[in-house]
Amino acid sequence: MTDTLRVDKWLWFARFARTRTSAAKIVTEARFRVNGQATDKAHYAVRPGDVLTFALGPHIRVIKVVALAVRRGGAPEARLLYEDLEPPIPKSAPAEPMVAVRDEGAGRPTKRERRATDRLRGEE
Repeated sequence: MTDTLRVDKWLWFARFARTRTSAAKIVTEARFRVNGQATDKAHYAVRPGDVLTFALGPHIRVIKVVALAVRRGGAPEARLLYEDLEPPIPKSAPAEPMVAVRDEGAGRPTKRERRATDRLRGEE
């Protein structure tokens, strides 16, 4: 096994991208950093111990490369390739916004009732 691997291949092996082309696109289009240095080259060589920082959807991922792979395996196998250095998301945020409760069959609220509900929520 070699001691380096292309970053786009590693992202694909570690299942951060569905295809190798989309893995290369993550590197070229996102602000991709390896050990704090910006790169836009999909052929950049990564090795175990490197820290990758990149945007994936609405989140910034901070990943430490633990191992290199030879093939793209299943998800449990892919999780062994990296260590997630980003802190866990706190669960303190409310799951659902407050919703006004009306009795079943009461119909639509009148304009006066809607304004009272808005005042109660602090939306006015």
